[in-house]
Amino acid sequence: MTDFTLLIQEWYRQNSRDLPWRNTKNVYKIWISEVVLQQTRVNQGVSYYNKLLKNFPDVQTLAAADEQEILKHWQGLGYYSRARNLHKAAQQIVDDFKGEFPKDYDGIKSLKGIGDYTASAIASFAFDLPYAVLDGNVYRVLSRFFNEYIPIDTGEGKRVFQNYANQLLDKQSPAIHNQAIMELGALVCKPKNPDCSNCPVNEICLAYRKGTPTDLPIKSRKVKVRKRYFHYFTFLNDTVQLEQRNDEDIWGNMFQLPMIEVDKKMTKVEIMVEVNKKYPFRLKRKIHTQKHILTHQHIDATFWEINEPFMSEDFVEVNFENLNNYPLPRLIDRFFEEHRILFVNQ
Repeated sequence: MTDFTLLIQEWYRQNSRDLPWRNTKNVYKIWISEVVLQQTRVNQGVSYYNKLLKNFPDVQTLAAADEQEILKHWQGLGYYSRARNLHKAAQQIVDDFKGEFPKDYDGIKSLKGIGDYTASAIASFAFDLPYAVLDGNVYRVLSRFFNEYIPIDTGEGKRVFQNYANQLLDKQSPAIHNQAIMELGALVCKPKNPDCSNCPVNEICLAYRKGTPTDLPIKSRKVKVRKRYFHYFTFLNDTVQLEQRNDEDIWGNMFQLPMIEVDKKMTKVEIMVEVNKKYPFRLKRKIHTQKHILTHQHIDATFWEINEPFMSEDFVEVNFENLNNYPLPRLIDRFFEEHRILFVNQ
């Protein structure tokens, strides 16, 4: 498979994107980039990467930071467990590794939130260790190159594709090899419209020869999507009541308006019945509705004005102009952005 390795590396040298975490062996910067880019598009991740490094320039700063501060800088990026795991891993490095990032695969993988892919990426990019990465882009390239129809979301599929990745790995230059195969998947071997005519390995790609690139990769099952109905409540004033979410659901430990969740669409009267089980206020009017799409969840959110302010020991009262001090789910943040005038004109 020497041809594959040489071809993708030459293509990478000529076509790779200029990204801030490339061309560095700084393991802290590489780690931050890999965590940010999980489930995130590169063009969105760059600004968060830069912001995190500006506010937390080294692992000691990150470990000593308050979790709420980290979540605030992560706000809008989603998958907030990544931010919490990043914080816990930084504390591990300080407490268990004397502030030095581990330099071997097993040590890297022992850190909170780091799995096989991230450990392989950090090990190869920072330390030139011969570990092959296997992410969504690589699965796609490999499935097409080998014309492999084994589902990628099965235990057998993981073993087969890891073996393919290991076979192809350039052990003398693992960093550039891994970067090249991922970049090829991102820029050329794309999910829906692969640019096969400009692929550096099209002449030796089995799926291209057989005319089957868009049939691959295969998954064995569809992701089940959970439908959720959230109702948020606010009194229109220049101060806002917020409550903190628990850490066992989406947006753990972030702040939101007081809310209830129901299991289906309901009328205002039906919602009022549910509200009175938890809160003593009445609903005045519906202010805003919004659909919020997550990978495995579709949220139908409704925002209501209530008839009077209501405080609880579970709430914090925040001046509207100080909301930026609190980490808010993007759903809540967008509501305040769009309806700012309702609060600041009170």
